[in-house]
Amino acid sequence: MKKFLLSLLTLITPLLSFAQEADEKGLAEKINEGFKPVADAWGGFVFYPINLGDGVEMPIVIIVLLLAGLLFTILFKFVNIRLFPTSINIVRGKYDEIDHVTSDVMAGDPTPGGDAIETIRVEGHDGEVSHFQALTAALSGTVGLGNIAGVAVALSLGGPGATFWMIVAGLVGMSSKFVECTLGVKYRDVGPDGTIYGGPMYYLKKGMADVGKKGLGKVLAVLFAIMVIGGSFGGGNMFQANQAAQQFGSMIGSQDLTTSLVFGVVMAVLVGVVIIGGIKRIGNITEKVVPFMVGIYFIAAIIILAANYNLIGDAFQQIFDGAFNVKGITGGVLGVLIIGFQRAAFSNEAGVGSAAIAHSAVKTKYPASEGLVALLEPFIDTVVVCTMTALVIIITNGDGGIMEYGVKSPDGVLATSKAFASVLPWFPYVLTVAVVLFAFSTMLSWSYYGLQGWMFLFGRSKAADYAYKILFCLFVIIGSAASLGAVTDFSDAMIFAMAVPNVIGLVFLFPKVREELNRYINAIKSKKIKA
Repeated sequence: MKKFLLSLLTLITPLLSFAQEADEKGLAEKINEGFKPVADAWGGFVFYPINLGDGVEMPIVIIVLLLAGLLFTILFKFVNIRLFPTSINIVRGKYDEIDHVTSDVMAGDPTPGGDAIETIRVEGHDGEVSHFQALTAALSGTVGLGNIAGVAVALSLGGPGATFWMIVAGLVGMSSKFVECTLGVKYRDVGPDGTIYGGPMYYLKKGMADVGKKGLGKVLAVLFAIMVIGGSFGGGNMFQANQAAQQFGSMIGSQDLTTSLVFGVVMAVLVGVVIIGGIKRIGNITEKVVPFMVGIYFIAAIIILAANYNLIGDAFQQIFDGAFNVKGITGGVLGVLIIGFQRAAFSNEAGVGSAAIAHSAVKTKYPASEGLVALLEPFIDTVVVCTMTALVIIITNGDGGIMEYGVKSPDGVLATSKAFASVLPWFPYVLTVAVVLFAFSTMLSWSYYGLQGWMFLFGRSKAADYAYKILFCLFVIIGSAASLGAVTDFSDAMIFAMAVPNVIGLVFLFPKVREELNRYINAIKSKKIKA
């Protein structure tokens, strides 16, 4: 710990001097200008639009994610609805005793459940975090600015009806999360010291080899690892730090470079102290931070809804009518559907593969148990939090004072803050705390995602571990001090490009998930515990 912090502090001083000089020379703007053509080209490739008629377009990557979610929902007989109560019970610990049963091993099966030999230790009770910690670690990577700013932007573009399609997409995405996170546990590696290495990189490499696609699996795994590293530095780091620094500066009335740098240094040190402890410490922090930050946001929303309880029915009526009977919204019903679907995909990242990395570290010998826990993510992130935000905005926007539907809101955070402040004048201060906590927790999760990709490519040495973590903390400071929009746009495109190799792997490997689900449900039944 001391060595890590000393290395970080040694690099901070010259970085601060460079940032001051860069500000004077307008270096951030120059970087943006120079990088913009590359970012535009990459973004255009990843988000290549498909014309759906009447001038309505939808990025192909979003179509892939939604079709995958729909496919898995059907293949697993609506697992997102059918086994939802089971998912809740797993988090509650109702089936924990099953993980202590070792009948497969005692019966002489060296690889219980048909797992690869590399994951044999997983079949005991290996792992680093609990079901709840894994859930909160993954949630901290998705619950954030998308729920605050993204929902406002979606409503401004598509009106209240966009909320309906966000909910539908969130429900469908639950099935994708189930599949990818089950595979994440099934094909994870366990190091000699018990450290877990998992995620799409491993199930693409090992799982695809299981189904006779070894060469393709290796290529897809490397592509995914490269993109998750890029995504961790940009969208999972710099963008979060920049938005948090701006919100903090706005609250205290000072948004100069010095304030941003000080904020960035403090945030970098806090992030560094947590991530040096690995997923165990990240899990310990997120299991406290995520419920707290979602709780304060949820309570504020409940207060507003309670104060306007007579308008809730009308708000839901606007949501339903707007989903199927749109007037004055570009693209009509199809346009609103696409806006809602896109917002949900950006918010919960179902099918992207990122969450499978966090869930891989869970303490369980039944991969499907964690897959079922993971399907709660899109429900909490999109169906609950996003819907609460949407209801508050719709109810407080009765006179059109918050936004004009059909006209894009330039600042989603400001619109949401304005909606809450119309009833709770002190809410902007709460929102600042929420934004900082959302950003902090997102950075924690994405540091772990990027580290797993980094060590997959460069090995599991201490040097590789420290190198990535120091770089990540330095990017926190850079992100706080400079709005490198083009760089962040490039990184965001990398995050969604992760979906391509991941979904290919999921389509090939879903039969393995079905086997694991049957094995887990049978284990529950054998113990005569109601699923």
